[in-house]
Amino acid sequence: MSRRRQAVKRPLVLDAKYNSALVTRLVNTVMSGGNKSVAQRIVYGAFDNIIEKNPNSNPLEILQRAVDNAKPRLEVKPRRVGGATYQVPVEVPVDRQLGLAVRWLVDFADARKGLAMKEALSAEIMEAYQGQGNAIRKRDEVHKMAQANKAFAHFRW
Repeated sequence: MSRRRQAVKRPLVLDAKYNSALVTRLVNTVMSGGNKSVAQRIVYGAFDNIIEKNPNSNPLEILQRAVDNAKPRLEVKPRRVGGATYQVPVEVPVDRQLGLAVRWLVDFADARKGLAMKEALSAEIMEAYQGQGNAIRKRDEVHKMAQANKAFAHFRW
């Protein structure tokens, strides 16, 4: 990390098809090896699957609700105090909440073996939309860890 100055946060280019920064973020998270067109095909295919299963719904709203459900509010960060390392619960900044939620959705979709990535991603998004699935379980696990270490909250600075 640079000691001189904070890196400038560049704005995301809005997605061409849905005109959404969230979809761009999802595409960038799915992308591996710089193959953006492949990542876009996967994400748009997942949206098509969502539309097939729920014909009168908007996939953007479903994605937004799924990400909102998967966002962690608290997490633990290690703080070294007097030779001991404590897991201190801290509030998660909004940008990191979004990043973690999208990353969890993509990682758990990728972990589903025997399914094409677009089917796995659409299934993971739908499960998070309904308040269940692996991303929601991960969020609950992070919240539980923060709750368990609430006694060390006074080490926050």
